[in-house]
Amino acid sequence: MYKQSAIFLLTVLALGACSETFSNSQDASSRPPLPENIVELAAPNQDLATAYLRPEDNCYWYMHAGPVETTPLPLRTAGGNPICIKPAT
Repeated sequence: MYKQSAIFLLTVLALGACSETFSNSQDASSRPPLPENIVELAAPNQDLATAYLRPEDNCYWYMHAGPVETTPLPLRTAGGNPICIKPAT
């Protein structure tokens, strides 16, 4: 039983290493540059190189590289408000 569990665990780990990570699927080089006014609004300590406009909510998001995983977070002003745009009507 122990041997089967070990083989299963190794198989899962090996296959998991082959998958594409979330951060690699959203390449920052394929995104248009941020408008200058958005750069001025953004608070420090946010990775503006990975920032992008998410069409679902019309807000800017960036990829935060944490110690364990890379997570999308809303781009915020120095006051803590999310940076969003009004949709064109």
